[in-house]
Amino acid sequence: MTELVLAPQRRATWLFSRRIDLLAFGGSALLSFVILGIGARAGVLHSEAPEWAWIGGVLLVDVAHVWSTIFRTYLDGAELRRRPMLYSVVPIAAYLIGLVLYDAGAIVFWRCLAYLAIFHFIRQQYGWVALYRNRADERSGRWIDMLAIYAATLYPLLWWHANLPRKFNWFVPNDFPFSISSDVATYATPLYWAILALYAARSIAQGFPNPGKDLVVGTTALCWYVGIVALNSDFAFTVTNVFIHGLPYIALVYIYQRERGEVASAANRILRFGLPAFLMILWVIAFAEEALWDRALWHERAWLFGSWSIASTERWLVPLLAVPQIAHYVLDGFIWRRRYGVRPSLFTFSTSRRESEK
Repeated sequence: MTELVLAPQRRATWLFSRRIDLLAFGGSALLSFVILGIGARAGVLHSEAPEWAWIGGVLLVDVAHVWSTIFRTYLDGAELRRRPMLYSVVPIAAYLIGLVLYDAGAIVFWRCLAYLAIFHFIRQQYGWVALYRNRADERSGRWIDMLAIYAATLYPLLWWHANLPRKFNWFVPNDFPFSISSDVATYATPLYWAILALYAARSIAQGFPNPGKDLVVGTTALCWYVGIVALNSDFAFTVTNVFIHGLPYIALVYIYQRERGEVASAANRILRFGLPAFLMILWVIAFAEEALWDRALWHERAWLFGSWSIASTERWLVPLLAVPQIAHYVLDGFIWRRRYGVRPSLFTFSTSRRESEK
């Protein structure tokens, strides 16, 4: 008992700062639920995502966050020189593999892309947990953290596969090729809640020493459960899926590259003009990409992208348009790892600001 009283208290550790972390992770989740509330009042909570939700979520966040990767890679000369083979091979391989898959059938291509995206979404959430553990120099509880974040993401996906069809898809209808018995999800349910309860109990018992990590686990579990299990609509899935995934990533790229201001690169020359310039470039590129997708394949938003069309190019254009997305999925597994040159000191602001916000 005496040891507990006299033991030194560990300070909360944040990736960037308390304010930025809370805004990026908590704010993105809060935004999701505010938009869900707006959708409920507008009568679209259980329907297809309306155009305003698609623009705000898919175009300005989801597609934009994919393109933000270029600031960390192709617009950073020092990074390109460090691993030229990686940055050359990945987009070429992505296109060639995409061509082969699309030749095997459009649904084959979309199914493979869907599961690659799912893997990326799950691993990104685990990546945030790993970054928080590294920043806090945590030496214990790794398995509890890992089980918690994987339970928060894999259980809703398991439940989704056990309750097909749903009123939403990852990319296109039938991109999940198989269903599983509902008994599997039923048996997994108590394990899911037990893992999350174990994680919560451990954090409470320790006095919440790593609140940023707790925030990531909690918002992931909440958004994935509500968007996939509790509600059954394209609108709800879109809103709960894209904001907590895309907004923290955009913040990560912007802050990381800005802190590398001493490195001369095209990325940092752009970032000198601040966040508005960074976002505007991402949004312009995202708009151009989605315009090509719509005019070549979907033909759903002539009001936004015009009525022009690209004919007889689907076979080679669809795999080409998917290259940025696939490259983002693959490169994301390399560029944030410490052993690949990421300096932990770049995951926070200056000492004076950090100390003032703790």
